[in-house]
Amino acid sequence: MDSRRLIYAAGYRRAMAEARADLHRMNSELQREVATLRAELDEVRAAFDDLRSVSLARSKAEHELAELHRLREIARARATERDPTLPLN
Repeated sequence: MDSRRLIYAAGYRRAMAEARADLHRMNSELQREVATLRAELDEVRAAFDDLRSVSLARSKAEHELAELHRLREIARARATERDPTLPLN
């Protein structure tokens, strides 16, 4: 067999082995990065869920406060005596 062909084949095999090793290394790095990003995403989702629950609780409290103010105004209106000399409208 031609010696140039053997050198080429050996060089090709070596280049393919290096490329394969690089791909495995890159895959490992990317898998670690994906795992890190997934963990970070889980943290962000948990923080968002906490924020949403706090926001909903605040909204509910504001609504209840508005309802209490409304009921207080109704009670005040009922408690006041009407001047019978004034017209109704």
